Amino acid sequence: MSLSKICPNHSLRLTLVTLAATLAGCSLNPFSGDDDSSYSAPAATQPTSTSSSLEPSRSSAPSQPASSGPTLTRINEPVPLAEGHPNEYVVQVGDTLWDIAAAFLKDPWFWPEIWYVNPDIVNPHLIYPGDVLGLVYIDGQARITNVRASTYRMSPEARVTPLSESISSIPYETVAAFLSSGVILEKKEAENLPYFLDTRGDHLMAAAGNEIYVRGLTADMPGTRFNVVHVGDELRDPDDDRLIGYHGMLVGEGNLRRGGDPATVALTHTNREVLKGDRLIPESVDMPLNFFPRAPSNAIDGRIILVVGGVTQIGQHHVVVMNRGTNNGLAVGDVLTVYQAGETIKDRFGGGKVKLPDEDAGTIMVFKTFDRISYGLVMEAHTAIHVLDVVRNPT
Repeated sequence: MSLSKICPNHSLRLTLVTLAATLAGCSLNPFSGDDDSSYSAPAATQPTSTSSSLEPSRSSAPSQPASSGPTLTRINEPVPLAEGHPNEYVVQVGDTLWDIAAAFLKDPWFWPEIWYVNPDIVNPHLIYPGDVLGLVYIDGQARITNVRASTYRMSPEARVTPLSESISSIPYETVAAFLSSGVILEKKEAENLPYFLDTRGDHLMAAAGNEIYVRGLTADMPGTRFNVVHVGDELRDPDDDRLIGYHGMLVGEGNLRRGGDPATVALTHTNREVLKGDRLIPESVDMPLNFFPRAPSNAIDGRIILVVGGVTQIGQHHVVVMNRGTNNGLAVGDVLTVYQAGETIKDRFGGGKVKLPDEDAGTIMVFKTFDRISYGLVMEAHTAIHVLDVVRNPT
């Protein structure tokens, strides 16, 4: 059976730049006048993380080793198989776990329920090109297992090959550049980030090749790389008008030349002028390549609050930001159904107004989680998806 691809055949070794910020607060604070309304997050079944919106929660799946297995949420009924599913499938370069799961299952997020680990396989929870996956029945229940490992995988060299050679869960090439369109800075963390104080030398604005003075750095680590972010418009939660944070635009990159207060940072790349007050975020690479799609363990009821890239209608492979995160029990790999909000119309025959039902519009898989927000990739879009559409547990 030919497996339809979500993405073209590209390298599986792409990574994303994760923005992390846990640096100390600054004495000069251009955000000091902003409001900070109180908010109590719904109780989560997991302990509340202390990480920020810029730092992936330590309690979520990305912090686990890439070879760790899925967390099962057992269901009482057999998992429905896809119509025309194969009995065996040879994994191809360019496949994603979502592709493979969709070939076997009607609902790909039930993959952890039927994945059966073969203990004789090196890294049994991972899937590599050339592996043969087979549909088997164990105690009367359908299971998918690795029935034959690829020759490459069983070779001695494969045992020391980076795990990034394995099949990734989603097509990372479709989200690798999402940070170039902007980031979201939570209010508290934006206030505490180091900031651009002044330019060294006689320059009215800073650009690549200039050195700038920065306040708020707490460590003296020459060579440390930073992303420079311009803080833009406020971002508010549509449910309660709470200030979540700010839109951030990546304007440049730089290296720490000298620590201290102020410290000196050399700008190595800029795509627009760097302005006084712009924030600096340590650059790090921290993105899991292997996780399992699954239904959330908690009841999720949130909204899409932003689409990365500035488009108005959201379709397959667009990256969206949602107003729910680890504080709500959301984790990397969780799959959500998008519901297009029904309009409220006037009933010309019976009188009054009637709200039309919310309609299933597509599927999103979470690939990055923070305390109060999360990033998701649209895996399926049955109809146009819009900002403010609702996201809930799949049914």
